[in-house]
Amino acid sequence: MSTSVAPETATTLPSPALRRFAWGVLAYFIAVILWGTLVRATGSGAGCGNHWPLCNGTVMQHSASVNTLIEFTHRITSGLSLFAVVGLLVWTFAGTVRGHLARAMAVTSVALTLVEAILGALLVKLGYTAQSQSPMRPAFLALHLTNTLLLLAAITLTAHLLSRSKGYMRGSVRLVAPIGAVVGVVVVMIVGVTGSLAALGDTLFPASSLGLALAQDFSVTSGWLVRWRWTHPAIAFLASIVLIWLLVRAAQHKTHWDNRSLCAGVLLLLAAVYALGLLDVVLLAPLWVQVTHLLAADSLWAALVVLTARLVLQPKEAS
Repeated sequence: MSTSVAPETATTLPSPALRRFAWGVLAYFIAVILWGTLVRATGSGAGCGNHWPLCNGTVMQHSASVNTLIEFTHRITSGLSLFAVVGLLVWTFAGTVRGHLARAMAVTSVALTLVEAILGALLVKLGYTAQSQSPMRPAFLALHLTNTLLLLAAITLTAHLLSRSKGYMRGSVRLVAPIGAVVGVVVVMIVGVTGSLAALGDTLFPASSLGLALAQDFSVTSGWLVRWRWTHPAIAFLASIVLIWLLVRAAQHKTHWDNRSLCAGVLLLLAAVYALGLLDVVLLAPLWVQVTHLLAADSLWAALVVLTARLVLQPKEAS
């Protein structure tokens, strides 16, 4: 059996429809994540009881409460996301040739989606929802968000590789400074995890004023989840140094792509994330700020994944 890989030619490029579908799947997943924030912020995680995948033991909900509708809608949209990513996998294999790197990322996307579903089910079955203050809840939440970020990265890479005109086949790319890129990605993931824990603290222990919120952060009587909220802005500040270094390197380093416009977009998203984060603190985490903040953060994450892929996975002919 031959295991040869087809050369990169115009005939090996996927269809524009497949490329658009891949980016559409990414947009849909981000929308599902935003709805998940609504579930957490409104305390609707227990809206379906401890039943999973059924809601309150049934499929159809009659005279459902608002919390039940919010949680049930999240389950439906999450279920549809599995069909979307499986559809992306099937179409990617049907629309690309053997050796296309997007195939591996599509498989990874499906695997991480299944892990996401398992983690979500465990949160419900173990009761780590709504106002639960179990010491295990933050650990599960951190694991869940880590998987979510990896899932978004896998879908983003699938769409990015499908959109490439060069450097998309196995053996046609070269790795450039992968260690620095991995460090940068890990740092950004830590920022996301600490942000989710800070948001959980805001939900479980809301403050009536900014002064009271600051007092809670440094009070010995506060739980560790509240007293550790400062780690998110602190790590975010350190991460900004890494991101600025990455942007400078990307803008100056010659690759197959002109990265200046993407770098400008990342810089704008970074500024928006910091501005919304500050607004979240000053206004005591209103729902609309939380959702907008997460939207900017997820968009920044996807843009960073593409930028990192451009820097690390370069076509062999690029100098």
